Amino acid sequence: MSGSYSWTDTLKAIHYGPGCVATALPKLIETLGVKKGLIVTGRSLFTKTDVVNKVAAILKAQDAYAGVFFEIGEHTPVAGIDACIKVFMDSGADFILALGGGSPIDGAKAIRYRIQEQTGAAAPPLQIAIPTTLSAAEYTIGAGYTDESGAKVAVSNQLLAPAGIILDAELTLPTPSRLWLSTGIRAVDHCVENLYRPLVSPPAKVLCCAALADFFKYLPIAKADPTDVEARQKLLIAAWMSIWPTKFEKYSALGLSHALGHKLGATYGIPHGITSCLTLSPVVALQARIASKEHKDCLADTLFYLREPSTGSVDGDVVKLSALIAGLVEQLGLKSTLSEYKVPREDLAKIAQGNEDVVELLNGIY
Repeated sequence: MSGSYSWTDTLKAIHYGPGCVATALPKLIETLGVKKGLIVTGRSLFTKTDVVNKVAAILKAQDAYAGVFFEIGEHTPVAGIDACIKVFMDSGADFILALGGGSPIDGAKAIRYRIQEQTGAAAPPLQIAIPTTLSAAEYTIGAGYTDESGAKVAVSNQLLAPAGIILDAELTLPTPSRLWLSTGIRAVDHCVENLYRPLVSPPAKVLCCAALADFFKYLPIAKADPTDVEARQKLLIAAWMSIWPTKFEKYSALGLSHALGHKLGATYGIPHGITSCLTLSPVVALQARIASKEHKDCLADTLFYLREPSTGSVDGDVVKLSALIAGLVEQLGLKSTLSEYKVPREDLAKIAQGNEDVVELLNGIY
């Protein structure tokens, strides 16, 4: 029971609540001392909803609007990053407002990283993040994008974490149900893997357990009634709790489920939320065999928060958590297989990097 905790360097405020964007965005612009923002978003959000126009109107009322860039695709292809850098430079913007899911939010980090690299500035431009999914990319200092060859490239820097975050459930209402729910399982993945991730503080682990209970409660409610704003707001806050902003003394990977998800997502075009639906339950079951006693105890403790009785053994409780996750995925209509996404069976050993336990796990979800 020893360690340290500190907040991410850049984050100045998180505003939350249905409809809060109207007051929160002007406050953040003033707090951060920024002048002109380029909205970075995805094509679907821009062309199929009025969310971008709502946010743009607030910027225009503050004389802080520099334009919109909406060519950030899934898995953040580098071509979109390079195109956005040119738009940012030409527009006179001094900050980026990332609006949407993990792709625009992580894409904005990569864009800012490359702007700093190209200009030689002491720091990247600031970022405000307004998520419309539950992927929780807004709380991290890292980003991934896909290079010209289709490989995933990671960038990480303390200054890349957004400086302001707005959690407004009303802006999430147009998010397609499958995307909303599957990114919810992605956030469940954060909760669970933070319980056995090195250097996570004890309070953050308690937050993950509490968030896990909220996901099990409110994701089914959101499936039954996608217009339930209160449930959606609870889920946005649970996503925040699932990956509480933390400045780690050194980088540590989140866990096996996330590692597999990055490989499957970038190479085979599987959405990140769906990769967690595929991998998390079997990864948790594997922990019952391979995890340390400390990590097994943390996983077993989640049953208390989920109001589920113990099986009478720690290993049994970990296996039960795996089954509960699989049940939630099925209840949300998100169960799938690697074969459905046309992952060649002969690739499984390569994805697993020769680890026999992981090869067995992947065969189990084929």
